[in-house]
Amino acid sequence: MSERRICIVGAGINSLVAANYLQRAGCQVTMIERGSKVGGACVSETATVGGLTHEYALGASVLGLMQRFVFEETGLSQRLSTFVPTHPKIIHFAGDVEPTWIYRDATELDRELADKWGERGDVEAFRADEARVVSYLQKGYRNARPPSLDEARSELGASLVELWITGSARALLDHYFTSERSKIYMAMTITESGPVPLDDPYSAFTLPLMDSGSIFDGYYGFVEGGIWRITETLGELNQDMGVSIHLDSTVVSVDTTSHKVVYDCDRREHEVRYDKLILGTDPVTATKLVGNAEQVESTSQLKFRGSSGKLNLMFRKPVRWKHGSDAQDSDAAFRFIFDVNTLEDFERAALAVIDDKVDYVPGYMQIYCEGAAMRQLGREEPFDRLAIFFKNFSLANNGSSLPETAAISRQKVLSYIENPEDCVWTRMLTPKDLCELFHFPGGNLDHTMLTGGQTFFDRNYSADAGAGFYRFGMLEDVYMCGSATYPCGSVAGTPGYMCSEQVRRELR
Repeated sequence: MSERRICIVGAGINSLVAANYLQRAGCQVTMIERGSKVGGACVSETATVGGLTHEYALGASVLGLMQRFVFEETGLSQRLSTFVPTHPKIIHFAGDVEPTWIYRDATELDRELADKWGERGDVEAFRADEARVVSYLQKGYRNARPPSLDEARSELGASLVELWITGSARALLDHYFTSERSKIYMAMTITESGPVPLDDPYSAFTLPLMDSGSIFDGYYGFVEGGIWRITETLGELNQDMGVSIHLDSTVVSVDTTSHKVVYDCDRREHEVRYDKLILGTDPVTATKLVGNAEQVESTSQLKFRGSSGKLNLMFRKPVRWKHGSDAQDSDAAFRFIFDVNTLEDFERAALAVIDDKVDYVPGYMQIYCEGAAMRQLGREEPFDRLAIFFKNFSLANNGSSLPETAAISRQKVLSYIENPEDCVWTRMLTPKDLCELFHFPGGNLDHTMLTGGQTFFDRNYSADAGAGFYRFGMLEDVYMCGSATYPCGSVAGTPGYMCSEQVRRELR
């Protein structure tokens, strides 16, 4: 396989992971990236407050879906320190005096949900069954084995597959839980990326998928300095190995017959010859580069709609929460605020913003305490920072056009904080902002909108998935491993790894 030429378009997490594995396998890898730095949606931005400049996560904020073996084999584990809160997640529903704690231990969680939410279902069975499905998924990742329902049924049994993979989220929730709040909390994962109806086939699969990262055993954590250090460091590691990375470069054309990519950089055209071409871009861009009219039309019909907004807050002093514990990592615990109390209202709010005449409908907030996590890692920074992802936004307006929504949302978070006066900077982004910043169709940051026709075994762009899952259409030497391919988006790199393994097998 020595010196086989690999050209990769895009330099997000999946492209970087694929490049790392292929370069180490003896290939010569060239990457073409239209941005001024690597990272895709895992990049930083800077804010200047009172003369002090501080970085914050512009897109992705937390790490969780990456596989431990990818973190170690790429060399990231030798360069980066991480932290994962072990403190129970803290859940606030409107009108509650005290929050609910989501314990890691299933028995403790069972008791808590029974006491606080009147849950009479089987929480422990839910956790146990999910663990079986997650273990099956992780084995597929490690072996770079594309998924199939036949294999899933053979390993998990027909009942679990129907509940957790092919079934609807509503059926899954009704099977294990009785209380509205338990169902709302779990349904949060289903609509986290986009407005998926809870009755859609395959929508249940989002739950085990989003818990299938092994770097923190299914939980989510932080990277010292900020999550963007994952992609920055991977770019540095790749260049040290000999990967050629061309930034600020736009692909002009791809000739799949002569195996040539022409790109523009500094107003000059350059060309790259390849043996294998990997598209680590969004699916619309990939299809426009190498697809035919039918493929372009088919891709445009897929569901990429995102509905998550992001609120970044900075504080001049460490945030002091009104609710917590004496545990060392209490201030770093993940926190959630819900604006609805019934599953019906939850789903109604999630789906309302498909209509672009509706800017925003309150649903829930996920609060990531990035500054507190940095202190746990022994890092002192000029500002404490919070990253809040929240629902539900349409694709109609930028965050700068919705100052009232930003102010209300900011105040909602600050109402749970003892020192709100220390909040000195705010920036709100909507799906439209995310679309414009990262070129994602529909502003979908995670690309985990899972529903019939674009999930599990058919989350790819191959004309013959059995023969080449990550191949693009019928093109033998062109592959697709962007965040819209199986298993998912987010800061994982798993599609990049699985695609690179397919390429390596075909080059042997």
